[in-house]
Parts: sequence; C-alpha cells; structure tokens
Amino acid sequence: MPTLSLWTQTFLSYYRRAYGQRLLESMMPMLIFSLIFSVIVIVAIWRIFTKAGEPGWAAIIPFYNLYTLFKITWGNGWFFLLMLIPLVNFVIMILTMVKLAQAFGKGGGFAAGLIFLGFIFMLILAFGNNYYYGVPGRDFQV
Repeated sequence: MPTLSLWTQTFLSYYRRAYGQRLLESMMPMLIFSLIFSVIVIVAIWRIFTKAGEPGWAAIIPFYNLYTLFKITWGNGWFFLLMLIPLVNFVIMILTMVKLAQAFGKGGGFAAGLIFLGFIFMLILAFGNNYYYGVPGRDFQV
C-alpha cells in the first residue's frame, strides 16, 4: 500500500482544515436561508392541506405529500406516479397547479402565479381567505 510523504500529508491536512472551514463559513448563511424557506413552504402546504380537509402532517412526509396534493387536485392520489416519468412530470405539475387554483376558486392568473412564483402564491393560498371547493370537474361549485 503506497504511503504519502510527510509533506503531502501535512499539506492535505492543512488544505482540508483551512478550505473546509472557509467553505462551511461561506455556506452557513445559505443553509440558514434554505432552512427558513423550507419551514415556510411546509407551513403553507400544511395550511393548504387542512383547508382541503386533508391531514396537515401530510406536508412533511415525502411522496405522501404529493399523493395528497394530487388527491386534492385530481381526485385520485395515485396520479402522482406520473411525476416519475421524465418530461411528462413538467406537464403534469403545470396541470396540477392549474387544478389547485381551480380547486380553491381561483382563475388562470392565479394559476400562472402558482406555476412561476409558487412560493408566494402558495402563501397567499394558505393564509388568504380562500375556501376549498372540491376537485375541479367533479363536485366543483363556486
């Protein structure tokens, strides 16, 4: 087994310590921002789910949150499996955002907002004076 020279070991040890510490320090603000952003999004989705009559805790369970979102918008949660098909997933998610806007009685402008500025419009949907009217196309009445 080859061994490294003392100089190489010292250099690598210093490089790992110095570069790793600087990297950690430079990434810390972004990490904190990402954590805050994630918590806000989870709270917004939690509120949307509870407005739709679904359990709010579903927002924090991976894959189950997609199942619940698709159940709210399409009526059948198993449509979320379409998200596993490349390129089709973009179209399905756009249609899901349109259906989410319709499910809460909103129009095409709000749907465009959900597609392009989802973070902001999810907060509006969650904390605004919106009601869940049902799955668009089924028991939908405004």
